[in-house]
Amino acid sequence: MQRIVLITGGARSGKSGFAQRCCEEQAGTLLYVATARCEDDEMAQRIARHRELRSERWQTCEEPLDLAGERLREFASGHGAVMVDCITLWLTNLYFHHGEQSEPVLQAVDDFIASLDQFPAPLFLVTNELGSGIVPENRMARQFRDLAGMVNQKLGCAATEAWLVASGLPLRLK
Repeated sequence: MQRIVLITGGARSGKSGFAQRCCEEQAGTLLYVATARCEDDEMAQRIARHRELRSERWQTCEEPLDLAGERLREFASGHGAVMVDCITLWLTNLYFHHGEQSEPVLQAVDDFIASLDQFPAPLFLVTNELGSGIVPENRMARQFRDLAGMVNQKLGCAATEAWLVASGLPLRLK
């Protein structure tokens, strides 16, 4: 079975940096799969900062919706490792793409999980742990928080390794 590593934690916990360091331990070129959409100046600045942190070994593929598709597997072929940053933004994109309906999002996640055995390189998935805070005040935010929790559980079960990063410190879960 291919190496599938789930890395979770809160905002600014250090999870992306940890995932990047894990990828950089692999030989060869590396692929960064960006799920974020650049829709304003602040997001453009965030993306630029992230790119500055990656060396010339990294290539970038922007894929906001279709992580299970053949295009991503083909693009990943020949790389020493692939980092998807982040699953939570992917879910956000899918959630709004499907009119705030959870079922099509869960189907996309199931399709992604089913495609993992065909993935051509070690895969590092970065996600946010949203359920540790207060209960959101509105229905949509609660529904999304619950959806993210369900997806993280599915990915955690499918992963060969899982890590929680808090305060920059990684803790192996699986």
